Amino acid sequence: MSQDQNYDGHAWFTLSGDVNSDMVRRVFDAVADMTEDRITTAHILIQSNGGYVSDGICLYNYLSKLPIKIVTYNAGAVASIAVILYLAGAERYASDTARFMVHKSHASAPHGARPDALRIIVEGLQADDARTEQILRNHVELTEDHWRTHEYSDLHLTASEALKVGLVDGVADFVPPSGQRVTNI
Repeated sequence: MSQDQNYDGHAWFTLSGDVNSDMVRRVFDAVADMTEDRITTAHILIQSNGGYVSDGICLYNYLSKLPIKIVTYNAGAVASIAVILYLAGAERYASDTARFMVHKSHASAPHGARPDALRIIVEGLQADDARTEQILRNHVELTEDHWRTHEYSDLHLTASEALKVGLVDGVADFVPPSGQRVTNI
């Protein structure tokens, strides 16, 4: 937006930390305030190395279905399940120096775990991978080389690489207009 544009209905936020139940609650509280304040477009800068799959998917589903336009930004690092949260943005931007990382789910088995307990852990990880991959495929067009890397290790993408695969709509910084409040969620 240029300096002379009207920012009625727009608000700017930062969201950082682990994707967990605390973040879910903070986002729910912030959205309650947004609706009360009649916000139509929420610009959200996300900084997170990830966290819990179910909490990330919850936030993705919640934010992407709101009657508020969500615009997400990455100015540093959005990794792991935070990438799924980031994809909730109807528009998505990343600073030139920002990075993304996606990977398969992982967990540690308890010492001495029996085969039936290990099977339950594996089935849960496979279910989480299927959910996150479905969301990724709905938004991003990774190359076959990207998918092969993702299959066995961490896939890192720069902002320009993210633009090529549709993870971002543009390489641009989070720059709230002068005089506008920025609220930390």
